[in-house]
Amino acid sequence: MTFNGTWKVDRNENYDKFMEQMGINLVKRKLASHDNLKIIIEQTGDKFHVKESSAFRTIEIDFTLGVSFEYSLADGTELVGSWILEGDVLKGKFNRKDNGKELTTTRIISGDELVQNYSYDGVNAKRIFKRA
Repeated sequence: MTFNGTWKVDRNENYDKFMEQMGINLVKRKLASHDNLKIIIEQTGDKFHVKESSAFRTIEIDFTLGVSFEYSLADGTELVGSWILEGDVLKGKFNRKDNGKELTTTRIISGDELVQNYSYDGVNAKRIFKRA
């Protein structure tokens, strides 16, 4: 299975509640729910290059599976953590730098969609992407 490709957000499930739990204010939540996020993923072995572009920013991230790195969310929340691959599931485990709470993320290909699940402080959300 490969995550390679260009993915454009299609729909969200419980994303507003998730962002609220993360402490993101109402105005930023409303903007984020319509961010037109596009993710370009290039995987070579255990190395990934990811380019995220949205209405708010464009950022490029390079990471190696199992190696910790730092990442800032679009709202400025800083995280540290890593991704691992378990079977067909890319699993990310990150801790917020400000409060130490854990944010977990999974990415999986389901049919022609990239499904990204989030879990933070008891709240789960999902963003579904289609190939662009």
